[in-house]
Amino acid sequence: MTDIIIIGGGAAGLMAAVTAAELKKKVLVIEKNPRVGKKLLITGKGRCNLTNNCTKESFFENIPTNGKFMYSSYAAFDCRETMNFFEELGVPLKTERGNRVFPVSDRAEDIVIAFERALKKYREFVTVKQGRAERLIVENGTAVGVVASGETYYAHSVIIATGGCSYPKTGSDGDGYRLAKEAGHTVTPLRPSLVPLITEEKWCADAMGLSLKNVTLTLKDSKTGKTLFSEMGEMLFTHFGVSGPLVLSASGHIRKYETGRFQLVIDLKPALDEKTLDLRLQRDLSENANRIFINSLGKLLPSALIPVIVKLSGIDGQKRSNQISRSERHGLCVLLKNLTLTVKDHRPIEEAIVTSGGVKISEINPSAMESKLVKGLYFAGEVIDVDAYTGGFNLQIAFSTGRAAAFAAARSAADG
Repeated sequence: MTDIIIIGGGAAGLMAAVTAAELKKKVLVIEKNPRVGKKLLITGKGRCNLTNNCTKESFFENIPTNGKFMYSSYAAFDCRETMNFFEELGVPLKTERGNRVFPVSDRAEDIVIAFERALKKYREFVTVKQGRAERLIVENGTAVGVVASGETYYAHSVIIATGGCSYPKTGSDGDGYRLAKEAGHTVTPLRPSLVPLITEEKWCADAMGLSLKNVTLTLKDSKTGKTLFSEMGEMLFTHFGVSGPLVLSASGHIRKYETGRFQLVIDLKPALDEKTLDLRLQRDLSENANRIFINSLGKLLPSALIPVIVKLSGIDGQKRSNQISRSERHGLCVLLKNLTLTVKDHRPIEEAIVTSGGVKISEINPSAMESKLVKGLYFAGEVIDVDAYTGGFNLQIAFSTGRAAAFAAARSAADG
């Protein structure tokens, strides 16, 4: 018999395991993969944006779904303490644009290695077994163990830290929701958050594979007239629409998809206002006065985007550059500053970075992460119905809730 069983060796599960081990509790981590932290390895495009070096107010502004639930756990273990935790594990950190925090090495693997080092340090207390949790063992309203890959394990407490159902190849395939339901919990409707977007416009496929850097993407809600998101960064054209960091961030602000309601407006030249851009266009066209229009934009635009822009501008691509009228040039300027796409839908939840929805928060004690329905059962991370925008906030949720669950489960084991 062990003190705590943790189902899942991802961000929340690993934080819970190290925390419990620090408290000298016997811990069994049940992980599907041969190595812990598989999803961590691919976060932040392999760089791992592990938290956000922001104020408390900013942190909660970036949690659109059930942010208040995080008050207690975040107060106990906030962004600064997360940064200290990893630096004490030997990972130097840096803060980039938007207060995003990364390892100085830009290697997500360094975060996983740091966790592995900690588990090795506490090997007297922590055991990791590869397997799939098939069911919880609940006796007299109390979680007392887990059946995993045909083996039965008993403990004073069980923490479910299985992640959501996005990126199922990493092991996050929705098992936590199944286990929670079997224990009597409500799981709110699941949907993708931070996900590539499908557009009405088919021309995105013509620019497929093109990555734009240093552009500004703005998400507008035509129903309310509000701007929901606007940021400079990178994005990518695909066969179905758009993806990349800016698009994933924008998608988190769409809570209900309605045909034609949301527009993505791309400013291809955010460093230039319309007047300056017009002067730039005049110069480029003048330098290519005797060339046809479609061959005159090479210094201004990526080659893959030129045919698209020419077609959308309505200007004859075979027209000589010195024949472009003032009104045509003005229309081109407007297009380059306001290249607009209409959101049709999102890609499948399997392609999302984060799952929105999960175990209903009213059924969980927010300070201890303990189930209000089953004594000794705890939840941590993405399996809970809390999610945030991009920028390291979702991993911070995992670390704060993992830490809180471990402390509470450790206390429970001590009382037991």
